[in-house]
Amino acid sequence: MINPILKSILFNKCPKCGKGDFFIRRNPYLNILFQKGDYHKNCSFCKLKYELEPGLFYGAMYVSYALAIGLGCFLLLLFLAILGKESSLIIIIIISLSILIFSPINYYLSRLIWLNLFVKKNPKP
Repeated sequence: MINPILKSILFNKCPKCGKGDFFIRRNPYLNILFQKGDYHKNCSFCKLKYELEPGLFYGAMYVSYALAIGLGCFLLLLFLAILGKESSLIIIIIISLSILIFSPINYYLSRLIWLNLFVKKNPKP
């Protein structure tokens, strides 16, 4: 059985009921390209208003920053172990491109993590 908060974050679900989708498209890359990162304003099942207050998702920038730094540190340690210190320019390029390529997923995860911090899971199904 998967944790309801983890299920909400990983599967793009409402943090309260766990049934409705948060983002309009499930694919982060297609959502960024065609919907410009739009999300549903309310849950289709429990009618939870996702933007609890104006500017709620400004805080998701901090989560996004932490995710990008975590990815960068992981890749730095991995490629230092594989390539060594002599290839530092290659490592910097790989890390920069990886952060850029994973930015739509980072956007998705940071908003869902931030929303799950403020919405309590409904104990009744």
